[in-house]
Amino acid sequence: MPGLYPFLVVPEFYERVWGTKDLRPYFTRVVEGSPIGEVWLTGDQCKVSGGPLAGRTLGELAVEFGADFIGTAAPQPNRFPLLIKFLYPKQKLSVQVHPTDEEARAVGEPCGKTECWYVARALPGAQVGLGLRAGINREMFRMAIESRQAEHMLNWLDVKAGEMLYVDAGTVHAIGANAIYVETQQNSDVTYRLYDYGRPRELHLEKGLAAISDKTHAGRVLPRTVEGREVLVAAPSFVVEKIALKECMALPTNEASAQVLVALEGGAVVECDSAASIPPHSITMMRGDAVIIPASVRGVSLRPQWAAELLHMCVPAVKPPEPETEMPVSDAGHQH
Repeated sequence: MPGLYPFLVVPEFYERVWGTKDLRPYFTRVVEGSPIGEVWLTGDQCKVSGGPLAGRTLGELAVEFGADFIGTAAPQPNRFPLLIKFLYPKQKLSVQVHPTDEEARAVGEPCGKTECWYVARALPGAQVGLGLRAGINREMFRMAIESRQAEHMLNWLDVKAGEMLYVDAGTVHAIGANAIYVETQQNSDVTYRLYDYGRPRELHLEKGLAAISDKTHAGRVLPRTVEGREVLVAAPSFVVEKIALKECMALPTNEASAQVLVALEGGAVVECDSAASIPPHSITMMRGDAVIIPASVRGVSLRPQWAAELLHMCVPAVKPPEPETEMPVSDAGHQH
């Protein structure tokens, strides 16, 4: 049985009505059919790109290798814990909400869905909707949905490149057009669509209204620097850091979690001493690429080519508290 080693992931491209046919600058793929809205980097069906495990899916590896692959802190012992995607909204996404872990398990799902959005690119005027505006209760929101006015009930924030937004389960939210996001979330696809601007897609009104939390921790995360690494968000379900790679650095061992690297700018070489006999022990990653480093792999270092900006995601070994966020409001006097 081949052992584990760091590997590039073959991304999965998903058509969405709100997507685009231009996936630059992160992907050069020519989209000829329906627009692409999501590019999944760590979905259960995403495959290993090279080496002895090439063609195997992340779902298969999680079942076969368990904690050696996904780490000891993964909430489920045989499932990759994080779903990481690029989002390409050319139109507004539906207004939606996700259930908590407890609510999801009550309906037979493995976990709820807390997520965060890193703004990789944004044009002036790009916005996201986070939470309901001041004084809007569920019944008022239901009436707004029925009269096709729901989007006006949301708290819309301007976003710009480099910002991180945290969206915990129970937060009503929507993503506007004209930006590219890297989303990190619990590995769940449970979404309750509350409103879709008249598009002919199924809504989940009763489940969705029931899942709305009266108070959430959503908002713009205040970044902090820890030991030279910029922590974009540290939350109970995930930690996302930004690494400005200008010289060779060792990546700390992490038995608690598989580690994911996503290249935003430039290029980097991922080298692994402990897997030197297993090709590929050296992987070059360029903009848009994702590399997974299994939890049991040791001796990994990163070398820039010639400089690189990377996102680094993992599950925390010890759950931190909910992150500190700020919630500028679109309605004066609204306290979130």
